[in-house]
Amino acid sequence: METTSTDAHTAGGAPDLGALAVELRLACMRISRRVRFESTDDQLPPHQFSVLARLDAGVSTPGGLAAVERVSAPSMTRTVAALTQAGLVDRQPHPSDGRQVLLTLTPRGRRLLRDVRARRDLWMSVRLAELDAADVHLLAQAAPLLARVAAQ
Repeated sequence: METTSTDAHTAGGAPDLGALAVELRLACMRISRRVRFESTDDQLPPHQFSVLARLDAGVSTPGGLAAVERVSAPSMTRTVAALTQAGLVDRQPHPSDGRQVLLTLTPRGRRLLRDVRARRDLWMSVRLAELDAADVHLLAQAAPLLARVAAQ
């Protein structure tokens, strides 16, 4: 049975943390899925988008990306190869470690990332515009809390 918003509270109004956890997890997963599938270029699978987003934050190595993405080194090697072949990622020799390469976004990769993010932001903005002011205010207050939970 799915949890509804009324299930997350006990009769006294205090939140039932277990029910709230289920409700938030389901809502976050559904939003993530909708944003990802309604606004992502068909040619860019979610795992490749994630790597582009990581590289937008700065230069990395395949091993570093594999660690933060929690995938195997061979899996990341395949992902990086596909992104490099598509002209979205550039590989450069590591200046001090000949066994490593440094990965950066190409201008094309940066443009694609910007465009996908813009479509995702538009999708979310349209949904937010459908809410009343009180709900938008609540979400504005909740957003930093959710970001903090996600960062843990």
